[in-house]
Amino acid sequence: MIPYGRQDINQADIDAVLEVLQSDFLTQGSKVPLFEEAVCEKVGSKHGLAVNSATSALHIACLALGLGEGDYLWTTPITFVASANCGLYCGAKVDFVDIDPNTYNLCPKALEKKLIEARKSGTLPKIVVPVHLCGQSCDMKAIFALSQEYGFKIIEDASHAIGGKYLGRYIGDCQFSDITVFSFHPVKIITTAEGGMAVTNSDDLASKMNLFRSHGITRDPGLMTQEPDGPWYYQQIELGFNYRMTELQAALGITQLSRLDGFVVRRHDKANTYFELLEDLSLQLPFQLDSCYSSFHLFVVQLMPEADRRRVFDSLRKDGIGVNVHYIPVYKQPFYKERGFDCVSCPQAEYYYATAISLPLYPKITVEDQHRVAQSLRKALAL
Repeated sequence: MIPYGRQDINQADIDAVLEVLQSDFLTQGSKVPLFEEAVCEKVGSKHGLAVNSATSALHIACLALGLGEGDYLWTTPITFVASANCGLYCGAKVDFVDIDPNTYNLCPKALEKKLIEARKSGTLPKIVVPVHLCGQSCDMKAIFALSQEYGFKIIEDASHAIGGKYLGRYIGDCQFSDITVFSFHPVKIITTAEGGMAVTNSDDLASKMNLFRSHGITRDPGLMTQEPDGPWYYQQIELGFNYRMTELQAALGITQLSRLDGFVVRRHDKANTYFELLEDLSLQLPFQLDSCYSSFHLFVVQLMPEADRRRVFDSLRKDGIGVNVHYIPVYKQPFYKERGFDCVSCPQAEYYYATAISLPLYPKITVEDQHRVAQSLRKALAL
């Protein structure tokens, strides 16, 4: 089976992890801060908080921005459930904004229309979470302009997008957001086996996220309610969580990060091969904005409406092609439907979900395997 995604591990990665295993520190050592600094230097942000998953990063980002009961978080329906669940973790209400039919990202025009109505009803969001689907940035300049008018905060869910660029700058510089979140799951652009990071340019938000990722505990006398009893002293000043990243993960992340640009270049090469192999087929290939340089985490094609997506999917899987669908609209999940989301109206998201298939794409997929994918797809569409 050709998987839709796969990590790329070399000897330097293995050696880095073994070095930590043979050291005195498996957690709370020097590697995590080094990884945080390296990511910040790469993407152009001031602070980085490494955690055990991007889901955890989204959660502490929401907490740091003060999301709570009575507040609203809006995001796109075409994403993994974590982009919405982070709002529910905080006791907030969640709602969804339809997607742009070309990029599949949260649509600024749909967002503006929804904001106008929400202002009338007093239900404006406290946080909007644009998701950079497949590695291509949302139109952050337009979304940021709306945030200035309507007063919401922005968390960029860049789980797919480290190494990508927007307006010539690396995604993660937080020029148009308060916080950006990355994922380092094995199928993502770089991996720490499992893990994530929240980056920000705000000293205050970084301090709050630092507390929330580690039980709400501080050893900083400046944050304590009394003078320390001694050098052993610490205080819990928030209700936090154990979301820390290990030294093993960070060591892997450091070596992976050194190859980030190369990974993205190779993903573009593989994407270009697909463009050439599939250009004559009756399907919609990924649309790329001039303002963006995608990290190409996913290569999503849309079938024509008359095609039987299930039949095509099953035929590809039968041929050993590990296609997938990213994603089922979040509001279609039973958990959300039971909570009144079965009446959500996002027609572009519905059309996307009915026609989308993710083809295998990762740095080491061979040209021969890509030809096999194309041949199998061609056969499936002819059935």
